[in-house]
Amino acid sequence: MCCESKRFLLLYATQKGQAKAIAEEIHQQAGAHGLEADMHCISEMEKYNLETEKDPVVIVISTTGTGDPPDTACKFVKKIQDKTLPPDHFTHLQYGLLGLGDSEYMFFCNGGRTVDRRLQELGAQHFYDTGLADDCVGLELVVDPWIDGLWLALKKALQLQKEKEGMNNAVKAVSSSLSTAPHAVHELKLSPEVQNLKLEDEGVRGSGVLSQKLDDINLVAPARDTKPSLVHSVPPVSQSALNIPALPPEYIEVEFQDTQGENPHLSSLISEGTTFEVPVTKAVQLTREDAIKTALLLELDIADTAFEYQPGDAFCVICPNNVCEVEELLHVLGLTEKGDDFVCVKVKQGTKKKGASRPQHIPGRSTLKFILTWCLEIRAIPKKAFLRALVECTSDAGEKRRLQELCSRQGASDYNSFIRDSNVCLLDLLHAFPSCKPSLSLLIEYLPKLQARSYSVSSSNLYQPGRLCFVFNVVEFPAGPSRPVSRKGVCTGWLAELVAPLLHPSKNSLHTGESSSTEKIYIFPRPKNAFHLPADPSVPFIMVGPGTGISPFIGFLQHRQKLREQHTDWVFGETWLFFGCRHQDRDYLFKDELQCFLENGTLTHLKVCFSRDSSTAEVTPPKYVQDVLRLCAKEVARVLLKERGYFYICGDKKHMADGVSEAIVDILSMEMEADTLEAMKILAMLREAKRYLQDVWS
Repeated sequence: MCCESKRFLLLYATQKGQAKAIAEEIHQQAGAHGLEADMHCISEMEKYNLETEKDPVVIVISTTGTGDPPDTACKFVKKIQDKTLPPDHFTHLQYGLLGLGDSEYMFFCNGGRTVDRRLQELGAQHFYDTGLADDCVGLELVVDPWIDGLWLALKKALQLQKEKEGMNNAVKAVSSSLSTAPHAVHELKLSPEVQNLKLEDEGVRGSGVLSQKLDDINLVAPARDTKPSLVHSVPPVSQSALNIPALPPEYIEVEFQDTQGENPHLSSLISEGTTFEVPVTKAVQLTREDAIKTALLLELDIADTAFEYQPGDAFCVICPNNVCEVEELLHVLGLTEKGDDFVCVKVKQGTKKKGASRPQHIPGRSTLKFILTWCLEIRAIPKKAFLRALVECTSDAGEKRRLQELCSRQGASDYNSFIRDSNVCLLDLLHAFPSCKPSLSLLIEYLPKLQARSYSVSSSNLYQPGRLCFVFNVVEFPAGPSRPVSRKGVCTGWLAELVAPLLHPSKNSLHTGESSSTEKIYIFPRPKNAFHLPADPSVPFIMVGPGTGISPFIGFLQHRQKLREQHTDWVFGETWLFFGCRHQDRDYLFKDELQCFLENGTLTHLKVCFSRDSSTAEVTPPKYVQDVLRLCAKEVARVLLKERGYFYICGDKKHMADGVSEAIVDILSMEMEADTLEAMKILAMLREAKRYLQDVWS
């Protein structure tokens, strides 16, 4: 299809880099299809104008928090949600939207859905079906076919735009035809000439179908292996011609410098707002040594800062990569002796990457160790585009072929099994493929920003002025077929090591482990949180928090106790806590504190369960919090329906929060004598009214 105009506007809104990487892939492929992508971050509103935009618009947008658009889209969303905008504000606009999300969370792809819905309300028209990609099962399952179909849809939209401009007397008719475009393009496939692009095609580096003679390849693992693994494939993948991603042009170069200086301040790495350097004043191990998981409580001194919080708030900790892993990476890169040397990172002269710029999270000048320690997420699961780039750094033919398979369309299942689901990181890959020797500039191009880690506050500033507490499990990644050594979580492992000198076994109590400390960490608040106590203290509420999910509720109860002491004339609603753990004598967190809250009346009802303890009782006790909720069905329904109370859940999403939601639907259905659909509607109304609130993680 021929059309004079080749330009389309490409906008991305990213939180952790996923949406940007996909937008860059679209930008890279556009040239192969004779199109020009004018790409911008959606926050750069001075560089584009949707009010006057005539060409098709492609939007790639992620979701963050509890269904919010990413921070980079906040300004844009606020602008389009202006209620004074007329319903025909964007009638001239034709767009296609790709939303990214994770179905593990309640409001799947809500960032993209919010923008999509509002653009429709303002008269904008789809030229291509909206795509919603799920990181829970693999973004590429939707992203790849969505991009494949995009090109023909764009060409058709551009052709229609040309006809529209040339036929002013038929604008209305053409507009009507645009609205049918999504159905017309949804089934369209790439043309044969595009499908058959070869790796060696000039101007399209590494795009299309890779054909290799397997006789010329020495496989990494012996041919007798009948099961695939990270380093070994089996038919049909091992015998297939491969569709592999395009290889984007290199755009970063690194220069080592002889001069000395100082590294940037850590606060300069954070764009989210003010950071605070605070000392750790207490560290307590809340679990017994033989518990399956190790739970720690840390107390921070915020008295001399402007840091403010409410019970239920979350905050972020700026953490470094593991020192030993950084040293290992330096060794693999052959830069062990240069770790403390200063480097200058800049855009490569003559790069073919349009609009190339130094990543914002990489300082222009710092030591190499600083970049690998504080700036790059070296534990990130490598994306397919990264694997594609690593192919070019691999000398062994068998290893090269396997990396090609893992980043190919045909190897999607292997990628999910041996990389994505196995939490494989760069170091694991470099162990598995020893002939792969990437450059430092390649790592800076492909490794994402090292993200600060978020934690729920486990204290009340009213109860403990100038103090902030939080609780976490030390995350463990055991060794396995794809991971040669066991590892701890990036942040939890670092914190555990940092506070090791302060730790004292606590017998599940807060009131030991006091110590003076000079160890300090950097934190910053996390905004947009609705997980707070009811504004009216007379409103009852139910808290469900097994394991470390109890963390914010300790802050709730501390706050409530202090309010009861200060306002003896107030009326306070009843409080319920449902807590669960594996073993009563190993990981019953805050056992003594909860008993005190019960005795002084702050906590009205405490319901506990232990999933791994054996029982000799005639009636088997409930194992999980959702089971205990069902036993208290009448009381739960009374609090939620008759007394218009609040319901809070904190903890694991997949294995707990979903089960609790199902239990609440069952309870509402039973107590209201309604069908399941009606009960689900009631639960949705509670969520909408912010009376059913979740602070969950996967």
